[in-house]
Amino acid sequence: MAGSGNTGLTRLIKAFGFSMQGLKATYKLEEAFRQEVWLLLVTFPLALYLGDTPLEKAVLISSILLLLIVEILNSAIEATIDRFGGEIHELSGRAKDMGSAAVFLATINAAVIWVLLLIF
Repeated sequence: MAGSGNTGLTRLIKAFGFSMQGLKATYKLEEAFRQEVWLLLVTFPLALYLGDTPLEKAVLISSILLLLIVEILNSAIEATIDRFGGEIHELSGRAKDMGSAAVFLATINAAVIWVLLLIF
């Protein structure tokens, strides 16, 4: 990217700004993401309290963060598909279903981790 002027600290600052814009837009526009953020706000302190080791605490917290990451990616897929066509198309439906399935699996992943670490 020669000549772009986006190197070093400037690039990091701009990238951080774009990331914050993405988080703000996702929170504003996606109900499921808002619910998962609230889930994180509840589970984060619980993980710190209930996890026995630093590794357990990290795994509990990261399972919820992974859910948020997958939700953002799913929302990005949906926004892209909606942007490029209002007509019903098999591939568009498939992509949206796959994104939804990824969120579903991330949710199961988080639930399994929390159950295994805290109950067994």
